[in-house]
Amino acid sequence: MSEEHWVFGIHAVEALLQGQSNRIEELWLQQGRNDKRINELQLHARQVGVKCKTVPREELDKQVDGRHQGVVAFTKPAQTLRDRDLKEMLDGLDHPPLLLILDGVTDPHNLGACLRTADAAGVDAVIAPKDSSAPLNATVRKVACGAAEVVPYIQVTNLARTMKDIQGRGIWITGTAGEAEQSVYQANLTGPVALVMGAEGKGMRRLTRENCDYLINLPMAGSVSSLNVSVATGVCLFEAVRQRVSA
Repeated sequence: MSEEHWVFGIHAVEALLQGQSNRIEELWLQQGRNDKRINELQLHARQVGVKCKTVPREELDKQVDGRHQGVVAFTKPAQTLRDRDLKEMLDGLDHPPLLLILDGVTDPHNLGACLRTADAAGVDAVIAPKDSSAPLNATVRKVACGAAEVVPYIQVTNLARTMKDIQGRGIWITGTAGEAEQSVYQANLTGPVALVMGAEGKGMRRLTRENCDYLINLPMAGSVSSLNVSVATGVCLFEAVRQRVSA
């Protein structure tokens, strides 16, 4: 079974049961685990008609490259969201959108952490190019702690064209770059905003940078020159949240 066909970890499986239980073909639970969280998960699964199976821990360990916490859900493949889904999502919003664009983030742990932060910050969708981006695999779902099941992750064919379409809807695109003159704390992140984060080390690609309306930086007081992309994403998104709540 390919990696894209399973979800593991208590938070990720809980989110799947709540929002997309029809995707779960079978839920494997660790034999001998009798704690409250596992029991509640099993009860929820049975309530929504998901078949449960108890197996030795060794069987779960064979399937999972990471901490499964005693639960692995075998699932149908998740539907990949594309350009059309972004348009439909934006058409259906009744508030100024807050979008996160990830340009070249290929590490699944970073993607999972970004999705988790995006969910906490109330981001409407995370957008990434179809090529040179991490797939929505089991590692991403585990790190995201359930956020991958609720935050739309939309992989687009042409990121530059998508950015222009977004701008055509009146959404301002703000990119992050170390050489930018304006800091994230000076920028106006209220209203319709799409925040662009580049790959760690390389940053945004040239064409992506050229399609931004504004560039901002994160002030760095220490000796390091940059932050991990997921940490930088958290700083920027929650500054946007602070401004939007105060506006």
